[in-house]
Amino acid sequence: MTINEEGLLLANAIRSGDRSALAKGITLTESTLIEDRKRADNLLLEILPFSGKSHRIGVTGLPGSGKSTLIEQLGVKALDMGYKVAVLAVDPSSEKSRGSILGDKTRMTSLAVHPDAFIRPSPSGSSRTGIGNRTRECIYLCEAAGFDFLFVETVGVGQVELEVSEICDIVLLLLLPGAGDELQGMKRGSTESADLILVNKADGTTKSSAQITASDYQNALNLVSGLRTRAADVMSISALENLGTTEVLNKIIGLHQKQSNTGEIKTLRSKQCRNWLWRSIKEVIEESMLGGVSMLDIILKLEKDVTLGHITGRIAAQRFVDQYLKSVSEHKT
Repeated sequence: MTINEEGLLLANAIRSGDRSALAKGITLTESTLIEDRKRADNLLLEILPFSGKSHRIGVTGLPGSGKSTLIEQLGVKALDMGYKVAVLAVDPSSEKSRGSILGDKTRMTSLAVHPDAFIRPSPSGSSRTGIGNRTRECIYLCEAAGFDFLFVETVGVGQVELEVSEICDIVLLLLLPGAGDELQGMKRGSTESADLILVNKADGTTKSSAQITASDYQNALNLVSGLRTRAADVMSISALENLGTTEVLNKIIGLHQKQSNTGEIKTLRSKQCRNWLWRSIKEVIEESMLGGVSMLDIILKLEKDVTLGHITGRIAAQRFVDQYLKSVSEHKT
């Protein structure tokens, strides 16, 4: 069986709703093996015409802000409304072992057992953007499988990741009560990418603090409202006690419908695809440059020279590029 035939067969199985085929397709797409990359590219070519018909929702926030709990509550409500829900949960990879715990599925027990829901924990790999290196491609696979409500949960390590806005239509930013000076949040740029800012854990002893934090952020947004075309909504919620989550889901659906009617989603996704192209070009160039053993030897020597202070990083980079172009020229002749 040729690679093209294999890709078509797997694509048809994914489109038919075969969960094991979808899982296989995602595993293939996330693989870093050269042969798997080729097979994944063929699979995605078969899948692309059947993608794009979903609500793509990014959920980001600091560790412990309740992202998984919120996604489960929203996902269950979306299922009750007749949607098919998929969750792509990105877990941080270890710097040493490159492994990940991949525990999000155990935190979304109701979704995990529902026949119209699919949860896929994925390692972040070398990515430091809060999403995986192939999360965008995984979205396409899930859409082709018929899932029309897609959540992407970011890693949640350190400061809030904003890269999720490059692959999603709507971004939810989760904050904790008393999270700090609202103007500091403006400096991080988080509110520039968020469509809904949700101060979670508005229950028990932290209810009042959550409401105050939500009010602070709303006031700060009002001060900088001229920086964006559409101001983000700010709400206090309790994902744990399922308070305010119905309103959040209704806002997501309403905003997505408005974006579709005005053409905003088409414009946004076109811009995202252009950015995807240029990042892919950079990735392919880097892979071709660093793939050969001889080029790896050169980069190791240059790393040593920079570390010892013999040359600057920019000079080393130029020498590397010059050597690479020379090797390409010699290979052609």
